[in-house]
Amino acid sequence: MNTSFADQLSGLDLAGFSIGPSPVSTSDFPSREAVIQTLEGVWSDLFSLVSGTALETDAEDLGWAFVNLFHRSAQRKGSALDRATDEVRALVATADGSEVHTHDLETQVERAQCAEAAMLSLEEMREIAAALYLNEFGSSWKPVSSSRFNHGAMLTSALVEGRDFLRARAESRRRAAMPEGTPVVFAGGRSRHATDDEAKAFATNVWSTLDKVRDLVPDMVLIHGGDTKGVDRLAASWAERRGIAQVTFSLDMRLGARAGFKRNERMLSLEPRYVIAFAGNGVLERLVIEAKARRITVVDRRGPLGTNPKATAS
Repeated sequence: MNTSFADQLSGLDLAGFSIGPSPVSTSDFPSREAVIQTLEGVWSDLFSLVSGTALETDAEDLGWAFVNLFHRSAQRKGSALDRATDEVRALVATADGSEVHTHDLETQVERAQCAEAAMLSLEEMREIAAALYLNEFGSSWKPVSSSRFNHGAMLTSALVEGRDFLRARAESRRRAAMPEGTPVVFAGGRSRHATDDEAKAFATNVWSTLDKVRDLVPDMVLIHGGDTKGVDRLAASWAERRGIAQVTFSLDMRLGARAGFKRNERMLSLEPRYVIAFAGNGVLERLVIEAKARRITVVDRRGPLGTNPKATAS
């Protein structure tokens, strides 16, 4: 009796059967050179298209959204990796030594590694696009409501034992969340300058100060508030250009008037080597006082145009 293919499928017992993505090797991802060439071309074409039109005022928003495409895709792959890691953890917990169980564990680890490789490839694309954004607009690209992790080197072996994979995964997440190095806190408020020359002089003093501190602390991790309209923006751009890791502490607006003081407390809890202070409000003044009370060296640049106030007074 002839039956249709659909009828044959309906008669199969597919309980517990799932189809996952076929494993791929890291060589199947685009090379860095190809990514750079392609994204530079797309970026150039995009801004040539809007230049001189009514959309030119929206160019920075378009650039931000362009980088965000890769950021969101990397986040989705990260979520897939988390789910795969949970499955590896469950298989490790129920290990019975059987051949079937060992095969399932090896397969799941391989799928997790593939998800990790895809996440890292997309993160690299985001970082290349973020560099284009920095060059175009002079500010560091920052996601709206999430962190900008860069998980670094991935696992490269063809087969990793389940427990080793879990340990490596946990270590990778820890390094991405808190880069290794010596914390240096940077703080300052928003400022207006009467002329372009004054604005340039201020920016030059910010970068020069950061360069001098970096010479003293080669492994510095820059800690700041992440304000995209204040002096934090200059510091973030400097860090991006110099390849310095950053950790930002945004204000928790649920705390109301206490938000700034709570942020001070959190930044100082990292036990920074230095606090770099440019002119700001009373919350910043309190940060300086508390830093000195903890015997943290303060690099004071609260003078005119970001200069040392003592040098100005003399």
